[in-house]
Amino acid sequence: MFQALLHSSHMYHEAKSSFAHHGVKFSNLEVDLPAMMAQKDKAVAGLTKGIEGLFKKNKVTYVKGFGKLSSPSEVSVDLIDGGSTVVKGKNIIIATGSDVKSLPGITIDEKKVVSSTGALCLSEIPKKLVVIGAGYIGLEMGSVWNRLGSEVTVVEFAPDIVPSMDGEVRKQFQRMLEKQKFKFMLKTKVVGCDTSGDGVKLTLEPAAGGEQNILEADVVLVSAGRTPFTSGIGLETLGVETDKAGRILVDKRFMTNVKGVYAIGDAIPGPMLAHKAEEDGVACVEFIAGKEGHVDYDTVPGVVYTHPEVASVGKTEEQVTALGIPYRVGKFPLLANSRAKAIDDAEGVVKVIAEKETDKILGVHIMAPNAGEIIHEAVIALQYGASSEDVARTCHAHPTVSEALKEACLQTFDKAIHI
Repeated sequence: MFQALLHSSHMYHEAKSSFAHHGVKFSNLEVDLPAMMAQKDKAVAGLTKGIEGLFKKNKVTYVKGFGKLSSPSEVSVDLIDGGSTVVKGKNIIIATGSDVKSLPGITIDEKKVVSSTGALCLSEIPKKLVVIGAGYIGLEMGSVWNRLGSEVTVVEFAPDIVPSMDGEVRKQFQRMLEKQKFKFMLKTKVVGCDTSGDGVKLTLEPAAGGEQNILEADVVLVSAGRTPFTSGIGLETLGVETDKAGRILVDKRFMTNVKGVYAIGDAIPGPMLAHKAEEDGVACVEFIAGKEGHVDYDTVPGVVYTHPEVASVGKTEEQVTALGIPYRVGKFPLLANSRAKAIDDAEGVVKVIAEKETDKILGVHIMAPNAGEIIHEAVIALQYGASSEDVARTCHAHPTVSEALKEACLQTFDKAIHI
């Protein structure tokens, strides 16, 4: 569970780099990695037991094993403790999630070459860490080890980090990561991986082709995206349709082409986010129960859990431009926010995009401490079709970082007060 390590590593980094500015001084600061990992494991164990408790409370039978579809109403399970069983039901929901996308010529051994799973379990802090892929997970895991002392280099095939992010915010985000000593090699392709020595030697070349070079690391994190975990679960047996990427095709009620078999989450098209999968699951069960379910995929927020966090919902400026919608933009820098200045954490910006004629909010992008918490005000605004003036005229507590969203909305439809 990377959230635990993100928090623990942030606490260490703050103690090392920021506490003295606030008058808190001490010596002999050190990282106790086993203790940090134990805290992470404790959090995971507690959450797992919590889920099992919910199962018991709601009379859900929990079968531990690897399941395969054997008919539209049966799942055969190879049990973890040995043996097998068959689980029968009127309806089946496939919620198998996703797995790490592999790269040609690179074998993940979870020791020298790790996935996000292996990166959560390293036994020592690597001196040099190379992250392949500049998406959400790669930057988050890179942040953990960067804070703990690793020299982090991110190799990305595309010309930009986090391609789905608003371009203006993305550029500021990259500059912020570079200030944290991240190194980026964009438009770069990994064509070879040698693990025969003590560390790892990656062979790189420009994405467009050209001269090759070698990049050495102690550990390489492969984080070039995720792929649906849909192979080997019996889809072929039932004739369940998938696309070329292996995603299960479903209708608006989450049913596959096989009656009684449904699919949700990372296993179907759409953003691969846990909260999106949860909404899918709720709506799917509502449909099965004969009720109406609904998921608005235009209002699913995304969050990068670095520091500061970057959160967004709705459309980017590039998307609005491509659609030919006349729009206005309001921006407010955290440097002008009282709370951010008071806590000495004022690097970031709030950006609001609204339709020019109606002032309806089309997208909100936030780079700020706790942006993942602030974004939900914007999610509700989009859900109810609010205008930027609606948010701007809503009273926000002072001093809070959330005021930056109010000010950005003020700037969108009229003029911010504090800049």
